[in-house]
Amino acid sequence: MSRILCVDDEPNLRRTLAANLRARGYEVDVAETGEIALELARQSVPDVVLLDLGLPGISGLEVIRSLRRWTNVPVVVLSARDDESDKIAALDAGADDYVSKPFGMGELLARLRATLRRSSVVEEIRSVETPDFALDFVTNKVTTPHGDVKLTPTEWHIIEVLVRNEGRLVPGRALLQAVWGPEYGNETNYLRVHMAHIRRKLEPEPGKPRYFHTEPGMGYRFSHGY
Repeated sequence: MSRILCVDDEPNLRRTLAANLRARGYEVDVAETGEIALELARQSVPDVVLLDLGLPGISGLEVIRSLRRWTNVPVVVLSARDDESDKIAALDAGADDYVSKPFGMGELLARLRATLRRSSVVEEIRSVETPDFALDFVTNKVTTPHGDVKLTPTEWHIIEVLVRNEGRLVPGRALLQAVWGPEYGNETNYLRVHMAHIRRKLEPEPGKPRYFHTEPGMGYRFSHGY
C-alpha cells in the first residue's frame, strides 16, 4: 500500500485529496505548511509527495530542495502558478511532475499512478564511484582527484536518470520528460547544453567522453568507462 503526503494550505483541497486517495486504498498524511511536511516526510517516508508551491512559511520550492538533500521521493507539484518560469523552477529544484490548478481528480490520479510506476522500478542508488569522480546522491556531493565539483540541480537530475539506467540507452525524449516534465520532448538543445557542462565538469577529456556518451539522433548513455 503506497503512502502519499499531501501538502497544501487550502483545507478543502486537503480534505478532498485525502478522501479520494483513501477511497482508492492509499495511506495518506496531510500537512498545511512546509515545515510540517518535512517533519512528516522524515517520520513516515512517503512514496509520493503532492506539493503546493504557495505555502505559508517556507515555500514549496524550499520543501523540494530540502527533500532532495536526503531523499529521491517523487514530488508532484500542484500549483495555481501556471507560468513556464514557475514550472521550470520547480522541475529544476527536483520536482518530478507539475499539475496546474484547477485540475481534474482523474488526471491527478493518473499522474500519481504513473509516478508510482516509475519510482517502483527505480533501484535506489546512493553513490557511484569511478576512477575520475565520485557521486553521492544523498548529500549531492561530487568529489574528484582535484577537489569538489558543484553541479546544478538540473545537472544532478540528468546524471541521476542516466546512472539509474547504467549501460542502457536513454532516448532524448525520455530524458527530457524525466528531467523537465511530460510536456517536453523536442527541446534537444537543452540536453546538448547541459551534457556539455556535465562533461566539462566530470570527464577527464570532455571531447572524448568516457562516462557520458551520446548516441547521435537517439539519446544518451552512462557507463563506468571500464
